[in-house]
Amino acid sequence: MADTGVAKLERITARALGFVVFFAKLLYAALFGVMILSAIILTRLIWNPDWALARYDALVIFAVVTQIVFIWRGLETWEEAKVIAIFHITGTLMEIFKLAQGSWDYPDQGILEIGGVPLFSGFMYASVGSFIARSIRLFHIQFAPYPAFWMTYLLAVAIYVNFYTHHYTYDIRWVLFAATLVLFWRTRIWFFIRDTPRAIRLPVGAFLSAWLLWVAENVGTFTRTWTYEVQGDYGLVDIGKFGSWYLLLFVAFVTVTLVVRDAMHPHPIHAPSRGIAPTRN
Repeated sequence: MADTGVAKLERITARALGFVVFFAKLLYAALFGVMILSAIILTRLIWNPDWALARYDALVIFAVVTQIVFIWRGLETWEEAKVIAIFHITGTLMEIFKLAQGSWDYPDQGILEIGGVPLFSGFMYASVGSFIARSIRLFHIQFAPYPAFWMTYLLAVAIYVNFYTHHYTYDIRWVLFAATLVLFWRTRIWFFIRDTPRAIRLPVGAFLSAWLLWVAENVGTFTRTWTYEVQGDYGLVDIGKFGSWYLLLFVAFVTVTLVVRDAMHPHPIHAPSRGIAPTRN
């Protein structure tokens, strides 16, 4: 009986330790985004509008230096940095368009901006790409069964284009939501908690990640780094933004797959081992 109790305690301890390690690595994977978000909060608390350097410009400088350090210290590879830069650019272009449409606003002023959009905003999109790319490496992630690449590219383009066209014509986001499920529901994200393989369906992972990004959106609005017209001084960001982030995550993910194709497998796999080719069904 005593041995049974000890064994049970050991299992509980091992699981608890595994989850601690998992969340620590998850936080480490999101390090770029955590640092940007921390800088947003800190500058809101300490910044004086009379200072020579505008808060937005300070955030741009901080983001650039952080990105350089990430590459210099090997926290991101050059290939990852290139594809993250693509998402950075596409995100900035969308910011310029959305700002012109009045979707949101940046209440402060700065010099380092394009079309009224402070350049640090692109790094917020880049942080999403950074998180995805670093997670794949840190957790030895494999995706299976992964749909044909051309289909994922079409979906990503359709999602991105709809962010623009819905201002002028029908918003097809519900069709796009359904498309993510049809295309990716069978795809499982295989990852490791310590040495134990775990799996979660890709749309479920995107759903959970979108909630975290929605929380980050609220941090941005609470610190008045950006604001929404329909949001009160202390109101939460509209829940519709959660759906937007869910879709945008697929754009980021598909963009990252341009350089991490080795993690994608067209057939279902059994629990994989690190460094060992997956077993197909």
